[in-house]
Amino acid sequence: MNPDDININRLGSYKDAPWPDEHIVHEDENLVVYKDGYPVTEGHLLFVPKKVERRLDITRCFEIAYEWGVKGVMDYKWKAFNIGINNGAEAGQTVMWPHVHLIPRREGDLGRYENGTPYDPRGGVRNIIPHKGHYEDKES
Repeated sequence: MNPDDININRLGSYKDAPWPDEHIVHEDENLVVYKDGYPVTEGHLLFVPKKVERRLDITRCFEIAYEWGVKGVMDYKWKAFNIGINNGAEAGQTVMWPHVHLIPRREGDLGRYENGTPYDPRGGVRNIIPHKGHYEDKES
């Protein structure tokens, strides 16, 4: 098998996914960008390849999401961002067409403790697994 060939589309087309056309914020010949229907933060976007025939199809989504994330930081829309993909049901994927999430991050967006101290975002995507994000706090 050629490593550039992938077959992870479990739906027939990106159009079979439940993303409504009114959520489209950008479209070109290769991808569609949607506002997430259940945003984690303001500005949460999905970068969706129109076809999935080669690794480049999903890689392009990561590249564009990164560019948009950096632009949002440079334009002072947010302070940071996460980019990620849920690949497979065990990873939390619910729409079975590959797509990349851009989640803008702002100070305090995780919420605050009762005393007003913001939750600590250290560990980033490692926090997907509970109690795994703050690995520096663990004794060896």
